[in-house]
Amino acid sequence: MTIYRLENDALVQLPQTSFDRLGLKERTDIQRILRDYIEVISPETMVLAEEYGDWEDSRRRIDLLGLTREAQLVVIELKRTDDGGHMELQSLRYAAMVSTMTFDQAVRAHQSYLAKLGQDPEAAEERIREFLEYTEDEPSLDNGVKIVLASADFSKEITSSVLWLNDQGLDITCVRLRPHQAIEGIFLDIQQVIPLPEASEFQVAIREKNREREVAQTSSKDHTKYNVSTPSGQFSSLSKRGLMLKVVQEAIRLGVTPEQIMAAVSKRGNRLFISLQGHHTAQDIAVANAKDEYRFFSKDEEVFFVGDRSYLLMNQWSKTPTERALAEILSILPEGHGITAQALS
Repeated sequence: MTIYRLENDALVQLPQTSFDRLGLKERTDIQRILRDYIEVISPETMVLAEEYGDWEDSRRRIDLLGLTREAQLVVIELKRTDDGGHMELQSLRYAAMVSTMTFDQAVRAHQSYLAKLGQDPEAAEERIREFLEYTEDEPSLDNGVKIVLASADFSKEITSSVLWLNDQGLDITCVRLRPHQAIEGIFLDIQQVIPLPEASEFQVAIREKNREREVAQTSSKDHTKYNVSTPSGQFSSLSKRGLMLKVVQEAIRLGVTPEQIMAAVSKRGNRLFISLQGHHTAQDIAVANAKDEYRFFSKDEEVFFVGDRSYLLMNQWSKTPTERALAEILSILPEGHGITAQALS
């Protein structure tokens, strides 16, 4: 596609060039820029890792590993060549290697990525959960892996292979990156060539329908409810977040501080509470800590007032952390505390 600049009554063609002639490298230039603007080649995607290769006996690494809001991994391969090399075969190998990745492995990959960028690696899990809008339980990654190939152009061998692979049920997108040079600087013409934009929505709808059917058949999401007995009363059919709120309320009533609870809980213990000096509403606490309210209990009656501080408890609990955290909190309560919890079958 030719790009023109409109000048008065004339159209001036912007000459197409190449990344090689511009002296732009794949990793240090193209990959570095697209990493921060990933939505231009893969919308609704967050970057989990860069140069990912956490597997045995492999000398090759995925340029960028992403995650969609539907919890689907995205293998993103970049080339600056005019034919794409053999990137479709390479990406298939990578997709197979990451297809068994678990949520915990995704968190560890993102931790390494954040550390390399000089950011807080401990924020990895929260960032992923916030992106997925998943506040409860342990998220499950989709079994399918999406592939995005981005290159200055693609050979007929690649386009033919990708079209055939997509017909077999794979999800591969080809995005063409064509640089143009002008006096003002470098312009990048970015176009999705496979699948064609006109057919993309239909193909996505078919894949989503099949994926929903698979999820409905294989879903094992934990919806365990609990009956809780405390000195304050009996509480039936509580969710995991309801269970933990009730137990923490009783613990604090018995004189245990939020700091003692955080020290006792081994996983994410230091992130169980946010707080603010003085007597405040739930919204005041969330705003002061720059936190989204949906990740913490947000009603004013759920605020804990201990000493001269106001506290909010995290509301994100998955099965294993919930049961382990429950045991760890009960272990620091005074003898004869009278709190019991029973999971309902």
